[in-house]
Amino acid sequence: MITNIKCMIIDDDELDRLVLHHHINQYENIEIIASFNSAEKAIPYLELPIDLLILDIDLPGMSGLEFRKLAHKIPACIFVSSHPELAAETFELGTLDFIPKPLKTVRFHHSMQRLFDFFETKEKCECFDALIGENCIKIKEGGNIYQVKITDILYLEALKDYTRIVTPEKKHCILDSLGNVLHKSYFDSFVRIHRSYAVPRHLIRSKNNHEVELVEQIKLPIGRAYKSNLSFFEP
Repeated sequence: MITNIKCMIIDDDELDRLVLHHHINQYENIEIIASFNSAEKAIPYLELPIDLLILDIDLPGMSGLEFRKLAHKIPACIFVSSHPELAAETFELGTLDFIPKPLKTVRFHHSMQRLFDFFETKEKCECFDALIGENCIKIKEGGNIYQVKITDILYLEALKDYTRIVTPEKKHCILDSLGNVLHKSYFDSFVRIHRSYAVPRHLIRSKNNHEVELVEQIKLPIGRAYKSNLSFFEP
């Protein structure tokens, strides 16, 4: 896992900033290098090497959503906001997590675990190499090269600019977005069911309005925007 995560905080509420500082200081490998009460003040600092951006949505002047568009090069972004109705919009901007206010310790810890998992995956993942033969792909992770059969893949999971390939034996990660992966011809048998998931059509065992069930009792959510992709499963 990355040894020193450099963090920037933006929140116009002083008490909320202090609460965030308190929680982040519990983690030795996270360093707060900047903290602001407005997005405008943070703009000159975007040239710094920042790994994590934690910010509110409702800010004076430029909103958190607008700032995230400017700060798109920061790999990990967590919104902490009292506007849960805007959560879906934040995920369209490459958000790692959305934490509703008031901030709770357990929920923040869960978000940090997701953060550490993200950076661990990012470090391990080097590249997605090439197709081998007709039914296999080659994945290079660290110093190892794995050959994975397309038919062994249970589902694909989006992790911002990465895609996790889940098989019964192992979870692999490739440096390519889920959207790009699904455009490759050898993933023609997969259907996207959610902004975060794509599954092989033949592994779907059942579905309802909210989720699909695959083999091995795996259940994954169906996104509203992707329900039409499952029309082939209708009787």
